[in-house]
Amino acid sequence: MGHRARLRECLLNGGAEALADYELLEYLLFASIRQGDTKPVAKALIKHFGSLSAVLNADPGALQQVDGVGEISAAALKSVSLAARRMARGEVQNRPVLGSWQALLDYLAIDMAHLTVERVRVLYLDARNRLIDDHHFGDGSIDEAAIHPREVIRRALDVGSSALILVHNHPSGSPEPSRADIQITRQIAEAGRLLGITIHDHVIIGREGHVSLKAKGLI
Repeated sequence: MGHRARLRECLLNGGAEALADYELLEYLLFASIRQGDTKPVAKALIKHFGSLSAVLNADPGALQQVDGVGEISAAALKSVSLAARRMARGEVQNRPVLGSWQALLDYLAIDMAHLTVERVRVLYLDARNRLIDDHHFGDGSIDEAAIHPREVIRRALDVGSSALILVHNHPSGSPEPSRADIQITRQIAEAGRLLGITIHDHVIIGREGHVSLKAKGLI
């Protein structure tokens, strides 16, 4: 049995950890590199980017800087990343977000933990706490220059939302909230209270995990 056949058998018959990260990457490269050994390319990618997750989240142009990776291979890896995000998003759509909290965290981590810029999003929910609008407010530090409380609440009224969840990421890796994070959250929560809009939480995503300001008693 050849190497590719052995990997295929392990993939089909083994458990979640049947293949090492570089072996899974090897297998993903089979579709674009029809002949030859993909192991050196897979190992070079992980060495260059640091992890399987970082490889799959890398820009296609950056992937092609690694020897052996062409446009077709970069597109194949990008498609896996997009598929993972859409699977995660599907787990939080059309269902109460508060009852699918771990699925929401998984979705946010897949979508934001790898970002190199700080991104601010607001998840607007209906009366049954289902997601009706995932709005990207902008990139940059979370302060009134980037996300004014009045604009957050105005959009809630525009889309018919009765509750929301603030989300942003820390490119540094650590999700611990800053003083500005806490201050802007409290300002938005107060603005929401005046108009009957609930701020369920503010979730900060980092490569090292996540922090819920509600769980820390900061809202």
